[in-house]
Amino acid sequence: MSALAVLIAPPLYLLLDLAVVGRLGGAELAALGVGTLVLSIVSTQLTFLSYGTTARSARRFGSGDRPGAVLEGVQASWIAVAVGILIVAVTYPCAPVVMRVLVGTAAPESAAVADDAAGWLRIAIFGVPLILLSMAGNGWMRGVQDTRRPVVYVVVGLSVAAVLVVGLVHGVGPFPRLGLDGSAVANVIGQGLTGLLFAVRVSREARRVSVADASDGGPGVGAFTPDWSIIRAQLVMARDLVVRSLSFQICFVSAAAVAARFGVAQVAAHQLVLQLWEFMALFLDSLAIAAQALVGAALGAGRLGVADSVARRVTVVSLIAATAMAAIFAAGATLIPRIFTSDASVLDAVGVPWWFFVGMLPIAGVVFALDGVLLGSGDAAFLRTATLTGALVGFLPLIWLSLVFDWGLAGVWSGLVVFMLVRLATVVWRIRSGRWRQAGAVRA
Repeated sequence: MSALAVLIAPPLYLLLDLAVVGRLGGAELAALGVGTLVLSIVSTQLTFLSYGTTARSARRFGSGDRPGAVLEGVQASWIAVAVGILIVAVTYPCAPVVMRVLVGTAAPESAAVADDAAGWLRIAIFGVPLILLSMAGNGWMRGVQDTRRPVVYVVVGLSVAAVLVVGLVHGVGPFPRLGLDGSAVANVIGQGLTGLLFAVRVSREARRVSVADASDGGPGVGAFTPDWSIIRAQLVMARDLVVRSLSFQICFVSAAAVAARFGVAQVAAHQLVLQLWEFMALFLDSLAIAAQALVGAALGAGRLGVADSVARRVTVVSLIAATAMAAIFAAGATLIPRIFTSDASVLDAVGVPWWFFVGMLPIAGVVFALDGVLLGSGDAAFLRTATLTGALVGFLPLIWLSLVFDWGLAGVWSGLVVFMLVRLATVVWRIRSGRWRQAGAVRA
């Protein structure tokens, strides 16, 4: 339940953000959708700070080495800060160009969406270093099975952001009316607060490790300083996870770019349903992440039977949960989209991707569960290859054919379905092969 709370809080906030900004109009909703997509791309390329750190920390924790598990978190935090600063430096000046390329500027309304999205991104990007610190903190704390504190940290930060987004976008109460920019400011403040809480926690744990080391006759300072052997090992795993994440992002950017060519209403509808898809992905990931920590700890302790049992149970539970949610979204097909927008053209366009989204959920229940199992075992190289195969064979050809032959959002979302089916086939095969159990032993 703790993993569920940590994962589901950010997408719930994003849905609130969509609902608040959606009241400004369809163009603002489209700009927010594209802006959040790019922010997600530039920040989530480092998902190894969360997933990779969980796998490595859990293995060390399972073998009885809790200080080693904490050190994994310290080194991941160093990577988070360094790369986060680099992302800000590169993204800020490039934001207008990226948005014009992504959205297009042939029509006046498209040019306005691109400009608004660039302005939103230039503010929101300053939260990235602390977003990455949160990823690293979640990773090592899940690895040592400290699951309650991350819930508090995430809920505190996003609660502040939720109050601010309502106030700053529409000028409620004592807040100035900033419109779309208010959404970005709220995002930065909320994510920043969460990241600072994780930074304080890892600093305290590192201090304890240093004190313990000093009491045993060691130098007592190593826990705070960069350990290049651990950082190198994390970056080796990161290589595969970054390529995997990049495959996802290329797919989603391509989908947004193609949807934008069909009109403002279509890209707004596409991004609205895509946000719901990402919400469900994180909901299902809460089960997968629990499996990730448990599988990593079991393999670290050499308990292969326990790892197999966790894999089976999490898959069944995830499939049941995904099917139940699919039924809810099917029943609410005419009501749920109205929560986020009252724009008639957007509501008309939502109907096409909606049913693809509903149909993919049971598939996602199995895929995300087994992804978590494989990540827990450290089988990142296989996941990289499987995701690339799905993107190159299934998703991207259909996406660009839909533009050439004017298939609209149906073509875009058909590509997503094929992508998920390829991933389903590959992860099921890998689990049945049994090779995943020895894939990712920790090497410092």
